[in-house]
Amino acid sequence: MDRTALAEFLRARREHLRPEDVGLPPGVRRRAPGLRREEVASLAAMSTDYYTRLEQRRGPQPSVQMLASLARALRLTDQERDYLFRAAGHGLPARIGDGAHVAPALLRVLDRLQDTPALILSNLGEALVQNDLAKALFGDRTAFTGLDRYDAYRWFTRPAEREKYPADDRDRQGRALVSALRVAYGAMGAKSRAGELVAALRKRSPEFAEIWDRHEVAKRFADHKTLVHPEVGPIELDCQVLYTEDEAQALLVLTAAPRTEAEEQLRLLAVLGPAAA
Repeated sequence: MDRTALAEFLRARREHLRPEDVGLPPGVRRRAPGLRREEVASLAAMSTDYYTRLEQRRGPQPSVQMLASLARALRLTDQERDYLFRAAGHGLPARIGDGAHVAPALLRVLDRLQDTPALILSNLGEALVQNDLAKALFGDRTAFTGLDRYDAYRWFTRPAEREKYPADDRDRQGRALVSALRVAYGAMGAKSRAGELVAALRKRSPEFAEIWDRHEVAKRFADHKTLVHPEVGPIELDCQVLYTEDEAQALLVLTAAPRTEAEEQLRLLAVLGPAAA
C-alpha cells in the first residue's frame, strides 16, 4: 500500500469535483475548491474520520468494498479506479459484470433526475444505485446481500417480490427477467456470476427452470408498466433504459405522462419518502 500516493490521489480527485457534479446543492460559497471531506465520506457511506485519516496518510488499508464505494463517490473512470486499487495495495478489480463500479456517465445522469424514479442496474439485474423516488417506489434494493441482490433470484424465490406487479402482468415480468439473464449468461459464460445465479435458480425454482429451457433471449429498451405501491396504489409508468457502451450497466428511468393520476402519485411518493415503500 502506497499511503502517499493514495492520499494525494484522493485529495486531488476530491478537489476536482464540485457539489453539482455529484448531485449535491452548491450551497454557500466555499473557501476551498472541490468537495468537503465530510461530503465524500457521506457519498461513500463511511465516517468522516475514516476518510480524513486516508487523506492524512495514517489510515488502515481500505477493503475492496471500501475502495469501490470511494470510486463511486468520486466518480472515477475505470482507469482511475484501477489506480486507486493499486495505490491501496489491491489487485485490479474485474471490468465486466462485477457490479462494483458504476459507470460515471450514468451516475451524472442519475444525479440530475430528482423528480422521477431512476436506478442503475448491472447486467444481472442488481440495483447499484437508486435515487430517493426509486427507493420510495421499490424500497431500497441496494440493501440486499448475496444472491438476493439480483432481481431474478428474488422474483423466483420470494413470493412477496411479485406483489409490486398486477397479477395479470407477473408472467410477462418473470419471462422478461429470465430472457435478460440469458443475455448476460451468453456474454459472461457458465463459469461466471451469471452461471452461478442460473445454477442456483434451477435448483430453487422449477418455474425458473421451465422458462430458462425456452431459451428466450431479449433485452427491453422501453416498456409501459403498472407498479403497485402499498400506499398510493397502482401507478402507470413509462420505462426507458439507457445502456453503457458494453451493456454491462443500465440506467432505468420511470416517468409518468403529464397531467395524469400517475404524475400526482409520484408527487405523493416524493412527500412520503424512501421509508414509505
